[in-house]
Amino acid sequence: MKTKVLIALLIVLTNVGCSKNDVFFQYQNIESKGWNKDSLYTFDITVQDTLTAYNLYVNIRNKGEYPYQNLWLFLNKTNPDSTQMKDSIECYLADQRGKWLGFGVGSIKEMSVLYQQNIRFKSPGIYRYKIVHGMRDTILIGINDIGMRLEKVVKQ
Repeated sequence: MKTKVLIALLIVLTNVGCSKNDVFFQYQNIESKGWNKDSLYTFDITVQDTLTAYNLYVNIRNKGEYPYQNLWLFLNKTNPDSTQMKDSIECYLADQRGKWLGFGVGSIKEMSVLYQQNIRFKSPGIYRYKIVHGMRDTILIGINDIGMRLEKVVKQ
């Protein structure tokens, strides 16, 4: 039994680890008492190569106690020239029967949601992304971590 758990954990860690195409990959822990509606999480992504195409992901780790099927997130992006863009994204964490869609061992599931595909950045520099949850709850329970990942698009 322990061997099976260790093998499953090793597979998960191998899949979660950064790939050679990742330019940025970071998680931030949500407070254990819950994600306050006013709490935002900031990710500073440094981009040097403006010719390469990228995929940008929002990553979510949730616990089995998360009470909803989906998660709304509001994103605010600040470009190196200080221009800003606001966006929202709906992330489905469970199917209609309540089965978690992410992968993981135990009660914590990890979901990687493609936010922007095949994008190119206009100028080199730091792109700052701020994320807040857009759910009705003042304190949102069951979300363990929020993260972002930027990867280079590999042409086959």
